[in-house]
Amino acid sequence: MMGKAKGQMKSRLSYTAGAFGNDVFYATLSTYFIMFVTTHLFNTGDPKQNSHYVLLITNIIAILRILEVFIDPLIGNMIDNTQTKYGKFKPWVVGGGIISSITLLFLFTDLGGLNKTNPVLYLVLFGVIYLLMDVFYSIKDIGFWSMIPALSIDSREREKMATFARIGSTIGANIVGVAIMPIVLFFSLTKTGGSGDKTGWFWFAFIVAFIGIITSLAVGIGTREVESKLRNNKEKTSLKQVFMVLGKNDQLLWLSLGYWFYGLGINTLNALQLYYFTFILGDSGKYSILYGLNTLVGLVSVSLFPSLASKFNRKHVFYGCIAVMLVGIGVFSMAGTSLPIILIAAELFFVPQPLVFLVVLMIISDSVEYGQWKLGHRDESLTLSVRPLVDKLGGATSNWLVSLIAVAAGMTTGASASDITSHQQFVFKLCMFGFPTIALLIGLLIIARKISLTEARHAKIVDELEHRFSAATSENEINTKVVSLVTPTAGELVALNHVGDKHFASGNLGEGFAVKPTEGTVLAPISGTIRQVLPTHHAVGIESDDGVVVLVHVGIGTVRLKGEGFISYVRQGDQVKVGQKLIDFWSPIIEKNGLDDTVIVTVTNSEQFSAFHLEKEIGEELPALTEVVTFKKEK
Repeated sequence: MMGKAKGQMKSRLSYTAGAFGNDVFYATLSTYFIMFVTTHLFNTGDPKQNSHYVLLITNIIAILRILEVFIDPLIGNMIDNTQTKYGKFKPWVVGGGIISSITLLFLFTDLGGLNKTNPVLYLVLFGVIYLLMDVFYSIKDIGFWSMIPALSIDSREREKMATFARIGSTIGANIVGVAIMPIVLFFSLTKTGGSGDKTGWFWFAFIVAFIGIITSLAVGIGTREVESKLRNNKEKTSLKQVFMVLGKNDQLLWLSLGYWFYGLGINTLNALQLYYFTFILGDSGKYSILYGLNTLVGLVSVSLFPSLASKFNRKHVFYGCIAVMLVGIGVFSMAGTSLPIILIAAELFFVPQPLVFLVVLMIISDSVEYGQWKLGHRDESLTLSVRPLVDKLGGATSNWLVSLIAVAAGMTTGASASDITSHQQFVFKLCMFGFPTIALLIGLLIIARKISLTEARHAKIVDELEHRFSAATSENEINTKVVSLVTPTAGELVALNHVGDKHFASGNLGEGFAVKPTEGTVLAPISGTIRQVLPTHHAVGIESDDGVVVLVHVGIGTVRLKGEGFISYVRQGDQVKVGQKLIDFWSPIIEKNGLDDTVIVTVTNSEQFSAFHLEKEIGEELPALTEVVTFKKEK
């Protein structure tokens, strides 16, 4: 046990290190690389020529990032088909982490002066290196965040792993903002202008690349992928399928559009904050204070979500967040060079961002069931893949806008705060504050007008889906005269008409029995073929060779947990024998949410039997696999 605990902790810490390195890299690429491009990459002596090359290279970046969105589904399928002695994901995490880190380092150089001696060749090489970096980063990112189900089949351990990783990623994303300018200025040979020089930026990139390589290796060395049926996912995702899902699921479509405008607004303003500190405030070193506050505030903000979501519905939380962000933008626009006011305004803008992310993530998750209810089939992985796709499209567009704003405001190579004219300051502030305001308001309007998938509506949809699933029967005639069922778990025998779900208690879903469990394992009460597995893992339908359809259902109202606390060991089409493990569940999670963990077993086509007999007394404590009920078909 001690060895197992040490192994779990090693795996958690290694995975946390990977999450930290992953977000250090992402923050550098998505927010700060564009400043290096606009302020240090080209110095021809001619400001117009500098701006021309900056716009060329930022257009290349935008095009490549949009193209890379079309490559992501291919990467996912490639990883899904990987089988090595080191595991499915770790080779890609390690390989992708090393190659993307090395190529990132090259991007923070002028490639031996080619940017001056042969700009055209430089742009071609830059495009090739950038594409390599972006593809291999995606390989690492997709592989890394797909690993959690492979690291443990225990839902409790997965929750701990995910929590550790979230802490690591939060710190990683914000620590870059704290450290970037002190590192850049420390290593810079020339500190005039407030943004350092190419040497300082190179050594900053070197540290990021080193962190990327070391943390990728930590994942490769410190984690171990386990084998289980849960990992045998053969579903493939194509970009065409993603857009087909979007087109048919109106709630997902409108949410994605609103979220894209929202992301465009916040990404643009977040990226321009360093320009503000450098060229308006005139002290880029103070930027570290802002991100030091963001690190602390971000952790507090995330912790507020459960209580806010329970007190207010998600759309109201979203409206409140946008209102606070707009106040922050308004205050920021009038802050001038007052550091205290700048920090207050920036925090007002930042505090709601983690909350909005969680609101959107929850609505996207709910749209899985909405799509299933509307279309008759479930597109879980396709639906959830929409958010990162929208994030990438938004990030590519916002980076392009930032470069245009920097060029328009004269914040390019060689410029300092003293060089920026009043007119350029006005243009910069108008873009920095005006564009995000418009984008946020458009996103707010779309979500307010078009999103009707509230928590209450989702609950009704889920309830209907569950009973559609529970009422499923075979189209075949039963060709046996007697059927016996055994208890799927140990516990107290309960009469079906005494369970707390009226659909089961009324017999509408078939005759059967229930067990108040004393353990968290569910076994097959009959041999047959798995006909259905509820995606939330708490219910399984089995059809015997004789056409008898048996539903095994764990808990009452447990569909609301969306799989939390459940592990399913079978898939549709599997052949099972009596006593084979179907489900593991954790009663404390069910009870914590105020739900009942009673295990219910019914024959959903029991109307074809004329007699039903309980072999044991109600209230009797029974071990698992005790013969408990007999169905008879009489002429």
